[in-house]
Amino acid sequence: MPVRLIHSSSLGAPALGRLGSGSVLNRSAFPLLRPGYERAKRILDVSVCLFMLPAALLVMSICALAIVLCDGRPIFFFQERTGRGGRPFRMVKFRTMVVNAAELKATLAHRNRLTGPDFKVEDDPRVTRLGSILRRTSLDEIPQILNVLRGEMSLVGPRPTSFSASAYDLWHTERLEVLPGITGLWQVSGRSDIDFDDRVRLDIEYLERRSFWFDFVILLRTVAALVQQRGAY
Repeated sequence: MPVRLIHSSSLGAPALGRLGSGSVLNRSAFPLLRPGYERAKRILDVSVCLFMLPAALLVMSICALAIVLCDGRPIFFFQERTGRGGRPFRMVKFRTMVVNAAELKATLAHRNRLTGPDFKVEDDPRVTRLGSILRRTSLDEIPQILNVLRGEMSLVGPRPTSFSASAYDLWHTERLEVLPGITGLWQVSGRSDIDFDDRVRLDIEYLERRSFWFDFVILLRTVAALVQQRGAY
């Protein structure tokens, strides 16, 4: 069920630099709706994805064959994620875990490194050997080009969460005002293991600074991070 966003400019919230765990951002300092920018960004997203599609399909074919040979089927992993306005959508990735990964998650709860609704386990035993390579190189994310073409994601934006908007605090809903992205500010911030509150603060910073130039900088930093293999993006 979509979330009705309540904008913090009407709540007298503190500025970004003074955000607390239960705070919201004062949006009066920057425009909330930017339809011209968003339309142009959508055209750019589709153009870039269509340009990359032939090469992406070749790489995807190789990855799919490797998964079948090493780990069997299924090749893809579909997961419900929270999109713009809190609307759920099915995000697609290459499968990097064992088939019964969801059932094994409960047995690893004591090893969760993050607080709140997030879940991250160091050296997750559910990740296959090939899956580890796909994650380290972010090749597992390539199929999300299809999500971008379908209008469910953008190349740059807040990363869609695997938990629903009902788990969000009020101030978290700021991040739902734009399309989620394949990459974003927190992925290239050099802080891969951060709690959801800190991720949201970076997402809100992105909302404040978003522009074609800032998107381009994030994409360049993402490429640099992938080349240096700093984390999974």
